Amino acid sequence: MARSASLSGFPEWLPQERLVELHVLDTLRKTFELHGFSSIETRAVETVGQLLRKGEIDKEVYGLSRLQDDDGDAAKTDPNALALHFDLTVPFARYVVENAGYLAFPFRRYQIQKVWRGERPQEGRAREFTQADIDVVGDGELPFRYDVEIALVIAEALSALPIPDFRLRINNRKLAEGFYRGIGLTDTAGVLRSIDKLEKIGAAKVAELLKTELGATDEQAGLALKLASIRTEDTSFVEQVRALGITDDLLEEGLNELEQVIQAAVQRAPGKVVADLSIARGLDYYTGTVVETVLVGHEQLGSICSGGRYDALASKGNRKFPGVGLSIGVTRLVSRILSQELATASRSVPTAVLVALNTDDSWAAAQDIAAQLRGRGIATEVAAKAEKFGKQIKFADRRGIPFVWFTDDDGKHQVKDIRSGEQVDADPSTWTPSEEDLHVRVTTTA
Repeated sequence: MARSASLSGFPEWLPQERLVELHVLDTLRKTFELHGFSSIETRAVETVGQLLRKGEIDKEVYGLSRLQDDDGDAAKTDPNALALHFDLTVPFARYVVENAGYLAFPFRRYQIQKVWRGERPQEGRAREFTQADIDVVGDGELPFRYDVEIALVIAEALSALPIPDFRLRINNRKLAEGFYRGIGLTDTAGVLRSIDKLEKIGAAKVAELLKTELGATDEQAGLALKLASIRTEDTSFVEQVRALGITDDLLEEGLNELEQVIQAAVQRAPGKVVADLSIARGLDYYTGTVVETVLVGHEQLGSICSGGRYDALASKGNRKFPGVGLSIGVTRLVSRILSQELATASRSVPTAVLVALNTDDSWAAAQDIAAQLRGRGIATEVAAKAEKFGKQIKFADRRGIPFVWFTDDDGKHQVKDIRSGEQVDADPSTWTPSEEDLHVRVTTTA
């Protein structure tokens, strides 16, 4: 189980916990690259003006200043002041604009980096955490088919991780905004922000918000909540929405787009995707498909993967770079994996073999043996002192190293599996442990 961090909100993993995190990161990286996404990395800081131009999370942003900077208060209102990025989408949009002349569009990127957000620390909400994003961005236009593809890639990536079952909950903001417009609520962004609070405060309080803050009538609030209550695992949501009797061109466009996503998911990722018309996403830059993902049975953890379509986040004059992407909260996932003991590493260190020493003078020869083993991909350490073999074996056991290598004075080699006690003759130029012992394996315990 993961230990508590000494500084709240800034998790640090023990070596065996870090191996689980590395397995998650490697699995995501491998899946993204199989689908043709290129890796990039952006700087940790952006200007305050860049970070805050879309959405309302200014209270969560960590500003940057020198310890002896007397202008700390002024920096809060200076759009050119620097702050740590709170997600990877906004920095990516800036990166695309600045490097548009060097990129081939549609540009497919993945990005795995730390981000910082001044949230109240609790399980699933750290102040420093790792995100893994994939996005496709176009120049001028981006075919809707990429919205479908992104959802399928994420479903495949999450399915490869040692986590419980999950559901991608997908909606479309065109559908929602068109519906609200059709019932006479013109502040569609405000309605979306209210609906986004549905799971936190409940339907009654959301209805009250709609009426007191947005001037909705009882009937309008009721219809907005009826739309948000629709949830299906197939395309039957289309008829349920139409049965509410609201007509609007934007509503129809959103219905068509969401239908395409769900239709593809039913075929290619059955049971992993649902149409959930309560999903709104709080950030203002989303314009179409929106996604939130929960672990089945762990819904209180919140969304472990979210994102959607954005059409105006990146622009340069009249040139626009629409995109669609999803972000996996790696730290949130790993925290749950560790706290619930959902997965375990086969050993606590990468090392498979410890080369024991007969005498201190044999250290150089032991290094030669280790070099042969490492040359064939076998992680190997050499003992530091020629202690009694029993002590060297105990050292390997404490480290979690499964094999100890011995060489006698006549140059005969043997390797001992300290778990079973079996000891056999071996040649350092040919011996290899089983595939299961060659590398650290992370397996699901649930």
